[in-house]
Amino acid sequence: MNWLNAMNNAVEYIEANITEKLDIEQVAKIALSSTFHFQRMYHIITGVTIGEYIRRRRLTLATQDIISGEKIINVAYKYGYETPEAFTKAFRKMHGVSPSAARESGANLKAYPKLSFHISIKGDKDMNYKIFNKGSFKVVGKQTRISMVNEQNFNQVPKFWYDCMEDGSYDWISSRASKLGMLGVSKDFDKYKNEFNYMIAVEEIKDTLPKGYISATIPALTWAAFESVGPVTKALHDLVRRIYTEWMPSTGYQHECAPDIEVYPAGDMSAPNYRCEIWIPIKK
Repeated sequence: MNWLNAMNNAVEYIEANITEKLDIEQVAKIALSSTFHFQRMYHIITGVTIGEYIRRRRLTLATQDIISGEKIINVAYKYGYETPEAFTKAFRKMHGVSPSAARESGANLKAYPKLSFHISIKGDKDMNYKIFNKGSFKVVGKQTRISMVNEQNFNQVPKFWYDCMEDGSYDWISSRASKLGMLGVSKDFDKYKNEFNYMIAVEEIKDTLPKGYISATIPALTWAAFESVGPVTKALHDLVRRIYTEWMPSTGYQHECAPDIEVYPAGDMSAPNYRCEIWIPIKK
């Protein structure tokens, strides 16, 4: 329950300071998480980024201020917009009408309510997992920088796999895969730029690395490994959502500030019976 209370405390902090310049790092601390993993976890659970949630809440509250008669310019500055024009643009994007038109009788407006977090254990599908300790090990492969701004990561990661298949690096990496299989490693999270490095990799090999390939060290950690069954793109995303919304709140584990690893055995990743794993670094 500590995890659940922490997430709700973070939302309450946002609400109490909604007209101030919010420090996401401070919000993440209240949620007992690193900045990156709080942002990632929040998006997985709610379907929106924390920045988008704050924007929608501000515009929802701003609408009530405008309807009650406050000057639009004052409302714009109150909710952190540098100019009335910027506020009007954001307002119109959300509501489909200008702030002044919102005062008219019968105007169609949208409201985005304050979120609260609750445990959701449906029990309609098993979650197969194991917890184990693994010492430090090295991985080698190709790496790219991924941005989470505006959810670009959901397009950039699949594109990186496709690009590696096109340029031949996928074949070079996969031909050197151990019994464990190919790995997708998310690491080096930048809490300020909301970015991380993503590697398509295998466990360290003795071959001399060609130009453009790198080696990275994964620290000794406690891992929770979850089995995913089905086409990778959808099945893995659904699994990660269940890990954060069901498994973590009910077990008391939290995400350790360390890399996440996707483990892909040989096989057709688009097949309905394809089995892979995601390893989440954890701590109590």
